Amino acid sequence: MQEQLKIALIQTDLVWENPKKNRKQLKEKIESISKTVDVIILPEMFSTGFTMNAKEVAETMDGKTVAWMKRRALKTNAAIVGSLIISEDETYYNRLLFVEPSGKIHTYDKRHTFTLAGEDKVFTAGSKKLIVEFKGWKICPLVCYDLRFPVWARNIEDYDVLLYVANWPKPRIFAWDSLLKARAIENMCYCIGINRVGLDEAQNEFCGHSATFDVLGNEIIAFKPNREQVGVVTLEKNHINYYRNKLKFLNDKDNFTLLP
Repeated sequence: MQEQLKIALIQTDLVWENPKKNRKQLKEKIESISKTVDVIILPEMFSTGFTMNAKEVAETMDGKTVAWMKRRALKTNAAIVGSLIISEDETYYNRLLFVEPSGKIHTYDKRHTFTLAGEDKVFTAGSKKLIVEFKGWKICPLVCYDLRFPVWARNIEDYDVLLYVANWPKPRIFAWDSLLKARAIENMCYCIGINRVGLDEAQNEFCGHSATFDVLGNEIIAFKPNREQVGVVTLEKNHINYYRNKLKFLNDKDNFTLLP
């Protein structure tokens, strides 16, 4: 078990519906990371932007972008995390992949599809929460709109890190800032949010605000708005253990069952 987990966050603009160009620019950003890290996190739908044109840009689990993630993970000796559009059994998913350097892939299909943009009409919602055990850390990865639903993120698995990959637009960025902090406090965990910047094809503006909060809700890394940036944050297991043992807030949580 590692006492520290070093995570690289990539806040970037995305080229609309162009996986080849996005893979190229993200490769350059990954190669710019000078420190040794354990995990590299990319935004939601990092290969295409947040498009509903799934029929034209969807890939399979044997496609080029998944293969690219496996190569990057192997070369950097770090897990690569991000979501992309996957076609499987004649169904489309906004699927988060956690790809380990060994090539092992963990998947999570976005549970809360974004009805305001019609995502629910194109993509099938997932039904299973994912907890990844990596280097002695328990990580719960979720996607964008999931952030608004605390019951789904509720820490009943004793996870250490909650992370969100997103395309969260500027007009509602206050909610993003506030909810990331709330999820950290209520779950007594590190909470990480990776958001994109730039404009998409519909002129929706994304201003970033990628950040990491500790168990007490303190912001330990914050990115400048409206700017591409790569940052590295170090998470400490002792920080989690100390405050959970001292405060014991998770011991007092209510017990209930989440129905399908």
